[in-house]
Amino acid sequence: MYIFSVTAKTRTDIEGFSKDSPAPFIVYIDFKDLFGAEQLAKLFVMKAGFYDVIIEKRKQLPQGKVLQLKRKDKQIQEALETGYAVQLFDEH
Repeated sequence: MYIFSVTAKTRTDIEGFSKDSPAPFIVYIDFKDLFGAEQLAKLFVMKAGFYDVIIEKRKQLPQGKVLQLKRKDKQIQEALETGYAVQLFDEH
């Protein structure tokens, strides 16, 4: 599983962000290939209504760590079930 720190701009005003302002995300992708996971992360953020997606940080979680964290982390649970999870933060 990969975890990405992402910034993308809003297409419209949303709670906490005005149109065209950058919004921070954490994106969880359960995929084996880094390049493919990055492309999926960008796609899912764009599908959520954002543009100009920039991946700022990336980290691969070892399988043991994923299994350890899945009991506590809802986003990891969701990513294991659906293949991905996108979390928008209210500020940087």
